[in-house]
Amino acid sequence: MGAVVWRGPERLLLVRRGQAPRPGEWSIPGGRPEAGETLQEALIREVAEETGLTVGIEGLIDAVDLVDRDPDGAVSAHYVLINFSARWIAGEACAASDAAECGWFSPEEALKRVNWDETRRVIRESARRLWQIELPFTPA
Repeated sequence: MGAVVWRGPERLLLVRRGQAPRPGEWSIPGGRPEAGETLQEALIREVAEETGLTVGIEGLIDAVDLVDRDPDGAVSAHYVLINFSARWIAGEACAASDAAECGWFSPEEALKRVNWDETRRVIRESARRLWQIELPFTPA
């Protein structure tokens, strides 16, 4: 699961991934739930572990499939990413856990840093729902 974390409509949080899937790429923070956690509880914990921030979950954006394939085309991994909008509550962003780096970016700069079309789409949808802002389409 992942969180599009906003600090007002002009700043959103990205992390540079330190582990699979998509290591080294900029993305939204997230992770997986532990036994007994709700998705929202898990996401609040994961964002705190990766970035040191306290966030509040605002709502579900979408679920996305990420299917990795080996050079022969066989499926090597299949992730189901459930994405939420979130708002910054407290803390200073500091990369920890499996994040190699993190920072606040304007929505336009964030869209340029993210490589995966689905993450860009989720960011645009979050901006539309949370702030009623239409962000420009940014091709890969």
